[in-house]
Amino acid sequence: MVFFLALRNITRNKKNSAVIALLIAVITFLFFIGNSVTGMINRSLRLAYIESLTGDVVVSKAGDITMNLFGANTPIIDEFFTIPVLPARDAVMEILSAQAGVAGITGQVSGRAVLDMMGIRDRVLLSGVDAATYFSLFPGIVLEEGRYLLPGEAGAMITLDRAQRLQSRTGEFPALGTPLLLTSGSDTVVRIREVPLVGIFRYQNPGRFMNEIVILDPQTVRALNAIQVAGHVEVGEDATQLLGLDFDDIFGGAFASGDGDAEEGFSADILRDFLSEPVVQAPVEETGGDWNFFIMRLERGRSAPAFIASLNRALTPYGVMAVNWRIAAGMSAIMMLLVQALYNAGIFLVSIAGVITVINILLIAVFRRTKEIGTLRAIGASDRYIRSLILSENLLIAVFAGIGGVGGGFLFLRWVNSLDFRVYNELIVSMLGGPVLQFDFFPPLALLSFFIAVLLAFVASLYPVQAAVRIEPMAAVRRG
Repeated sequence: MVFFLALRNITRNKKNSAVIALLIAVITFLFFIGNSVTGMINRSLRLAYIESLTGDVVVSKAGDITMNLFGANTPIIDEFFTIPVLPARDAVMEILSAQAGVAGITGQVSGRAVLDMMGIRDRVLLSGVDAATYFSLFPGIVLEEGRYLLPGEAGAMITLDRAQRLQSRTGEFPALGTPLLLTSGSDTVVRIREVPLVGIFRYQNPGRFMNEIVILDPQTVRALNAIQVAGHVEVGEDATQLLGLDFDDIFGGAFASGDGDAEEGFSADILRDFLSEPVVQAPVEETGGDWNFFIMRLERGRSAPAFIASLNRALTPYGVMAVNWRIAAGMSAIMMLLVQALYNAGIFLVSIAGVITVINILLIAVFRRTKEIGTLRAIGASDRYIRSLILSENLLIAVFAGIGGVGGGFLFLRWVNSLDFRVYNELIVSMLGGPVLQFDFFPPLALLSFFIAVLLAFVASLYPVQAAVRIEPMAAVRRG
């Protein structure tokens, strides 16, 4: 009975009902469209980084500054920030390996350097990886030419984008085996390493900076970063015999080779022969804190936030912390979350203005219906009945408005998709996940938008309902 009476009252007050429905529908439309766009961008970024670079969880040394895989997330100090190595590597690895729901773990050493290749100099990001585990964790890394790095091999892989840029500037496409000269250091120290090109790859959905990455063996990056690798090295007798000599003896007869005469003393020929002898080092068993990050992929369906919270409780005593993909990806992913938050904050302010407008319209409608409401009270209508009547009217309007707002948003997205609009800005392409502007329909977001429309109507109805309940039967008599 109340439903049909409310429906009749809506049709009788078409003008007020239409204004209220339009306000709620516009707010719902804006919320749905904006969050559809930002939601799609967030999904594209998440897929790009998790499948190609950051995994689900990244473990690094704890500190006051949050880090991404290539520096600090604070732009002011990023240029001067040095990524610390992981402490207690073995203990941390034991904890990570013991966690349930882990699909794989790999290590990374990060750095920055100047790359000289085919006569072109560029600043690059260095990713020193554990080749035995790295590539199997990231299906978003697609090999175009050559091969992947092998465990223990000194070599480098560049992106297809970099190879094409080199071709456009030099006229030649980089050939496998081309040397890469990498330089890093400071004003007083310069470190130089040269490695051959073993492969060219591309990211399926590259993020903003991912095409600047050069994948290397970890030992080369450690050398460029001046990271000392703790390990077990056997020192030969020839190397230890100098420890017992006096300073003068080092440059005296004791320095001579076994075939020479000690009485001849030191000579340039002896020094030349000594330096020309090849030095063969035994393999180093790396057991120390020689990684900047551990990267983890979780099994499908495993909740990353819950996993990170549980993992951090175990890692805290070691001065290590786990973060999600967004923090590890850096400012581009964090800024997208901020954009979404700012957009919804703007929608919230618009909603407040809309609610105030709806309240005023409903109050005017209630005062105009004083005779009707007073008559209902006179024939025995209870406060509960009056409340349910007014609320039913406003909620019905909200239902129609919510369906209209979500439906309008859906048709708008379909229309945009039908245009096949192409985007040529690299940043926007990486955020959208492709060069063609295509938006997906998110059913959970549609339900949330509809719920917000109903919630706005409910909140806007609270005060007008109380005003309607306070109308006395005598008011109807005075109105005639």
